[in-house]
Amino acid sequence: MLQGKIAVVTGSSRGIGAAIAKELAAQGATVVLNHRDSAAQAETVVAEIVTAGGQAVAIQADVSSFAEAQRLIKETVDRFGHIDILVNNAGTTRDMLIMMMPEADWDLVIQTNLKSAFNCSKAAVRPMMKQRFGRIINITSVSGLAGQAGQTNYSASKAGMIGFTKALAKEVGPRGITVNAIAPGFVPTVLTDVLNEDQKRTIISMTPMGRFAKPEEIAYATAFLADDRAGFITGQVLSVDGGLVMQ
Repeated sequence: MLQGKIAVVTGSSRGIGAAIAKELAAQGATVVLNHRDSAAQAETVVAEIVTAGGQAVAIQADVSSFAEAQRLIKETVDRFGHIDILVNNAGTTRDMLIMMMPEADWDLVIQTNLKSAFNCSKAAVRPMMKQRFGRIINITSVSGLAGQAGQTNYSASKAGMIGFTKALAKEVGPRGITVNAIAPGFVPTVLTDVLNEDQKRTIISMTPMGRFAKPEEIAYATAFLADDRAGFITGQVLSVDGGLVMQ
């Protein structure tokens, strides 16, 4: 369980991030929900957590900005005295075949998905190293493991998160900090709402479990890696994809 732990979850006003925030809070953590421009949604999630007996606050920050990410972590530490768990979940998509992909869409996805993980981790590592404890969990994707046509930007950003996870795990392991990644399969969120019914049927037919994942299933895996008892697991990528990508 996570009693006494302080957790920051980026991009947690909805979808997978909101489910992760709720699960960490249910297991006893005080959760800082981060959002860029969804204050009402974030406060709704905070209210749900508090109503269920948990503790949570919302802090606005665009974590694709180095300065904003630094502010998010500083505000957390200033308010609660420490940070124990960082979940780098913030992300976006701009799907397009590379021949038609605007440079701006490449830059936006890399900045939002990959650079935000660097920004927040760099800020969180220092206080974690001082306390000789930390859990950093990066939400990557099956697209980062296998690639996806029409997603060169998204697949590159998520594959980059996997390399980032493994390298950072080696850097900070001696100070009691674990760094792992979770690679979800397809989950019903706003990022998958763009799929048409034929695409959804194709994905389900390729998934041995025969369905999409539930956001809560990604959240359970995150809470497992955040637990004290997972302290000897680091540098790993845990696929929660119903068998869609088998290595």
